[in-house]
Amino acid sequence: MLFLHDVWVNWFEGEENGYNVCHFHEWRKEDSVELLDQVPLLRVSPVLFHYIENDLSELPAELLNDVRQKAYIRKNHERTQLDHCFVVTDGIGILAVDTAGYSIPVRKSRLIPRQEQLVYEMVKDVEAQEYEFSQEKLKSSKEYHILSLSPEHVRGLTRKERQLKQLLFMALDQLKGLKNRAEIAYWYTEWNPYMYEQIKRMTFEEIWDMLFNETIDGWSGKHRDFCENLIKGQPFFEKLWEIENESKVN
Repeated sequence: MLFLHDVWVNWFEGEENGYNVCHFHEWRKEDSVELLDQVPLLRVSPVLFHYIENDLSELPAELLNDVRQKAYIRKNHERTQLDHCFVVTDGIGILAVDTAGYSIPVRKSRLIPRQEQLVYEMVKDVEAQEYEFSQEKLKSSKEYHILSLSPEHVRGLTRKERQLKQLLFMALDQLKGLKNRAEIAYWYTEWNPYMYEQIKRMTFEEIWDMLFNETIDGWSGKHRDFCENLIKGQPFFEKLWEIENESKVN
C-alpha cells in the first residue's frame, strides 16, 4: 500500500457536492487546517472516485478494511490514529477522506498543489484498485434540487459566490414554501421590474417558475443585491451573509 506523509488537509464536513470541497487557492485564514502525519493512498476507478467525491453514501466495505487504522493525525505534538482516513485518486482528481467513525465520507479535503503533484507521481504506474461494489450503487440515484444545486449552476463561481448563491436559494426556497402570491409577485418585480404588468395576470406557480429560471444561472451584482434585499430582517440568513462578506481568502 502507498502512503503519504505530512499532508495538510482542510476538512469540509457533510459535503455531498465536490464543488463545495474547496481547492487550495480558495482556502481561508479562518479555515481549520490539520496535519495528517501518515495517510494511505488509493487509486480507484473514475466511477468510484466520482461517487466518493459527490455523494455521502456507504463506502465499499473492502476499501474501509484496507485503510482501517492506517492513518495518523498530528496535533500539539501528539500522534493520533484515525479509523478510516485515506487519500483517493482516479489519476486526475484527488481527495482526502475521513469517515469520522462512520462508513460514509463525512469529511473531505483537497490537497495543497505540491502534495497533489506527489500523488500524480506516485500513482502514474499503479493500476486502479478494484473494489466489489454494486454498479447500481455507484450510479447514485442522487438528485440535485434547490438546496443542492447542480454543478452546471455553480461552475466558474468563486467560493464566496457559491456560498452566497446557496444562501439566495435557501431564501427563495423559504419564499416558495409560504405560497403567498402577493409576496412572490413583489420579489419577482424587484428582480425583473419590466414584468410588472404581466405579473398581474400570473398565478403563484407561474411567477415562481419565472423567478427560479431567471436566477438559477450564473452569479452577478444583480444576484448579490437581490439576495441582500431578500434576506433583510431574517437573523439566521443575515448572519450567514455577514460571515461570507467578512471572509478573506488566504
